[in-house]
Amino acid sequence: MIRFENVGKVYGNGTVALRNVNLKIEQGEFVAIIGLSGAGKSTLIRLVNKMIEPTSGVLEVNDQFVDSNLKGKSLRRFRRRIGMVFQSFNLVERTTVLKNVLAAKVADKNFFASLFGYYSKNDYLDALEALHNVGILDKAYSRADQLSGGQMQRVALSRTLAQNPTIILADEPVASLDPVTANMIMTDFKHINEKYNITIIANMHHVDVALKFVNRIIGIHEGQVVFDGPSSKVTEEILKKIYNRELSDDDIMFKKG
Repeated sequence: MIRFENVGKVYGNGTVALRNVNLKIEQGEFVAIIGLSGAGKSTLIRLVNKMIEPTSGVLEVNDQFVDSNLKGKSLRRFRRRIGMVFQSFNLVERTTVLKNVLAAKVADKNFFASLFGYYSKNDYLDALEALHNVGILDKAYSRADQLSGGQMQRVALSRTLAQNPTIILADEPVASLDPVTANMIMTDFKHINEKYNITIIANMHHVDVALKFVNRIIGIHEGQVVFDGPSSKVTEEILKKIYNRELSDDDIMFKKG
């Protein structure tokens, strides 16, 4: 469970990124965060694994308070159960797909095992199963730089899945992909969410894709939550409130698919 209680975030330059956020996200939910660029979407998900720290309020993740006391070994142990998928994939492109996925296991190894890349049979089985779950097991021994953008994102998702996380945070995971590939990647996220009961929180640019796949939409405007509810309850009026402008017929990204 993830609980935000009056959480705020002010950056060092004085920028107010979040104001009095109150949210509760239960285990196994698939949530999309939507809003304009600069609304606070990325800040919100980066608070969950303490990539940044809240300025005010209370944040609790998996029965752990996320504050200045969470550091060192406790912080590393906390982060092991939270996967992160980025828009830019973050792969080592000159090595194999399998080795990229196995990188998820490095944090569990001692110094010499991680230095020389020693992995157990179970590590390999976990990595291969993760690749199977996103449909690219046949690419296990291909170099990452030989893959398409969609395949690279699937490798990134496999690597995160190999951590055995309880939560996956996805920062614009399909923003750089074409619509067909974006739908395929979101299908993978949905499959993983349902099969493993992993909580997934995705910062989404493509609203139509979000509405198609997630169970819950959180809309943020100028650092404040202005909508929180089932995707089925999102209307054009709500989208106008989140994006603070009238929608034209050309605003395909705001329409339900």
